[in-house]
Amino acid sequence: MDKPEKIILGIDPGTNIMGYGIIRVVGNKAEMITMGVIDLRKFGDAYLKLGHIFERVTGIIDAYLPDEMAIEAPFFGKNVQSMLKLGRAQGTAIAAAIHHGVPIHEYAPMKIKMAITGNGAASKEQVAGMLQRMLKLTDDDVNTFMDATDALGAAYCHFLQMSRPESTAHYRGWKDFVNKNKDRIK
Repeated sequence: MDKPEKIILGIDPGTNIMGYGIIRVVGNKAEMITMGVIDLRKFGDAYLKLGHIFERVTGIIDAYLPDEMAIEAPFFGKNVQSMLKLGRAQGTAIAAAIHHGVPIHEYAPMKIKMAITGNGAASKEQVAGMLQRMLKLTDDDVNTFMDATDALGAAYCHFLQMSRPESTAHYRGWKDFVNKNKDRIK
């Protein structure tokens, strides 16, 4: 019996450069299909940028038919205007996925970095390097813009979460873990 295939679209939202990455998952193996960037720098008007994001993400969804979308959540910064612009860009990409009935999963940047490198404070270069090794990407595959590998990281993070859904249990320490798991410890 063939293992089911799943296509995951990863998005790294941006107001100047938006990254995207697509992986194919078969069983417990993932491979990159494509990655790239949506360059928004030529648009002076913020609303034209949002329209272009919607059109391009819609085009990517139409071309690759992803089963799910993983998107990086905006991190909290000091500049409220930047956060608002980034949130609008993320919302527009989400709206394109909703428009196509694609389920959305949002991951914090630290969660993605932790899933890929084991270090929530990893640099973009470290994330790209790990993805290059895990997905057997060539130097030519790795894009000049780290936004593309960040988006691929969001997709790969979701792939990892699919195989290891988070436990709903929360522990206050080792003793609490032991007390709540006595039946599992021998």
